[in-house]
Amino acid sequence: MLRNLFLTALTSLLIVGTLWAGSSIRDDKEKEVKIKTSAICGMCKARIERNLSFEKGVKEADLDVKTKVVTIKYNPAKTDVAKLKANISKTGYDAEEVAADETSYNKLPSCCKKGSSMDHQ
Repeated sequence: MLRNLFLTALTSLLIVGTLWAGSSIRDDKEKEVKIKTSAICGMCKARIERNLSFEKGVKEADLDVKTKVVTIKYNPAKTDVAKLKANISKTGYDAEEVAADETSYNKLPSCCKKGSSMDHQ
């Protein structure tokens, strides 16, 4: 009887452990975010998408130049929206409320910079 009780307890622990491990895997599901940028042209698109591809956890980045919105698919266990916006800023572009890094912005080709009335101060 003690043996049966032990086996039942052990089986229960294994089932609970498996379910718990499975739930943590679900937390790593891919997420998607859309971030408005200050991108202007195809060179901006290539630069932003390339730099995001080096960000840990980013699975895909696609910038729609017409809307200036980059759609990013990422693993939330490895990165978050704040890091993604920081990456875009460090590339030289605004990422919604996060202003472009001034040094990076100044290194952009002139065609990738905003109009003179909107330049960074």
